[in-house]
Formats: sequence, C-alpha cells, structure tokens
Amino acid sequence: MTTLSLRHPVNRVLRLAPTLVVVVALAISAQLSAQDQHGLTFIEFNVPGFQNTFPQDINPRGTIVGYARSASNTGPAFVRAPDGAITTFEAPGVGSRTTAFSTNPAGAITGSYGDASGVFHGFVRAPGGVITTFDAPGAGTVPDTGTSAQNINAAGTIAGRTFDNNSVQHGFVRARNGTIITYDGPGAGTGPFQGTFPAIQDGINEAGAITGNIWDASDVFHGFVRAPDGAITTFDVPGAGTGAFQGTFPLGINEPGTITGYYIDNNDVIHGFLRTRTHGTP
Repeated sequence: MTTLSLRHPVNRVLRLAPTLVVVVALAISAQLSAQDQHGLTFIEFNVPGFQNTFPQDINPRGTIVGYARSASNTGPAFVRAPDGAITTFEAPGVGSRTTAFSTNPAGAITGSYGDASGVFHGFVRAPGGVITTFDAPGAGTVPDTGTSAQNINAAGTIAGRTFDNNSVQHGFVRARNGTIITYDGPGAGTGPFQGTFPAIQDGINEAGAITGNIWDASDVFHGFVRAPDGAITTFDVPGAGTGAFQGTFPLGINEPGTITGYYIDNNDVIHGFLRTRTHGTP
C-alpha cells in the first residue's frame, strides 16, 4: 500500500520560506522605488451633492475651475483651491447651470451661464468672488444663443464667442475695463453654427493674440490667429482636408505665438500640428 506523506512538501515549503520572504520584500521595494522615481500622485475629487464633476482649467498656483452637474444636467461652476477646498458658485440671473471655462494666474475666472429662457451670457469672477456678467454686441436673445466667454489671460482680457439669433458664431474680445470688440474671420460662413470662434482655455496668450477656427460656408475648417491689434491671419496646415468637416483645428497658442492643434485630412484621418512663427509672421 502506498502511503501519501505530507512531511516532505511541508519541509520543502519551510525551507523555502526565508527565500520567499526575500523575494516578496524585493518586489515591494522595487515597486516603491518606481513610485518614488516617478513621483506621481493622483487625487480624486468630486463636487459634493452632484453626480458629475468636470474640471476645465488649472492655473500656475494649482487652482482648478470647472463645473458640476446633476443627473438632470443642472448645476453650478466650481473653484478648487490648491489645499483642496471646493467652492461652488452661480452667476446672477442663472436659470439652470453655470460653467467656468478658464482661470488666470491671479484667480480670475471666466465662463458662461444660461438664464431661465435658455439664453447664454458671459461672466467674469474676480479673485475675491465678485461676479460681473456681460453680453457681447450682437449676441442672440433666443434660446441656445448668446455669449460664451472661454479664455482669460493674466491681463484680464477675455476671448470667447457669440451665437447670434441665427446661430452664427462670431468671435469677441473683452478688455479688463469691459470694452468688447467682436470680429469675423475672412471667409467665415453665415449658416447655423458656421462662423468664427476661438479655441477654449488656451485660445489667448498673455500678449492678447488669439487663435481659433473659421468655419466656412462649405463646412470646411480653417485656422486663424488674431494679433493684439486686431489683424487676422488665416492658415491651413499642409495636407488638411478640403471636404465637409475636415480642415485645420487650432487648440492653443503660447507666449512666443506657437500654435498647436490638429487637422483632419481628406481621408478623415486626424493628425497633430505645431505652427511656429518665423520673423515677421503673425
């Protein structure tokens, strides 16, 4: 009769135990070393009382702005301080929701809100919390039209877009003193949703140059850069498509005037691009 003995397997495990401890310890040490080497920390945050939290921008101090929404898509804007404290706020006259898009180094915030009639208005919130609302000239006054403020730089200059009563888009610039200038890029379409609009969050640099899109009458998209003096230069990335909903899509401009974004080619393939300035080029 064969007798099954557990003595030898047990003894083997006991003999291997010190080695297993060393291996596990080395594995843990290696993991911790990798974490220390990369120095990555992830902090989850949510706006209390709301189903969804949408951060939109962060400034050099680490202040984050965005908006929170309930299941019914209503809710306030928020600002999260570097210490993690979250403050929600609503613009005066809000109907259902306030959206913060951009914040500058001083903590001024800009965005938009919808009133009870579904018309959108722009706002700027000072670092101390005082909110000023505004409407760009020519902004629509019917539901789903109006003013959307989407960028603010260190000087307090705001760049955004309006939708007129025919839902055509137009760009605008609001100076810190409240003066608003609207503009249209060359060749901008005049059909619903066509027109001129800046990129969101990074569409204006500290000098006041703005980049964004011109949506033409054939539904092709072109890039533009608007100089601080108001001069507009259009551009198309080589290889950008010329069919409907193809073209060039700038997303941001930095201090030297370098622009990044993407373009869609004639095969509907998406590519990134970087546009750098040469001497004398806007």
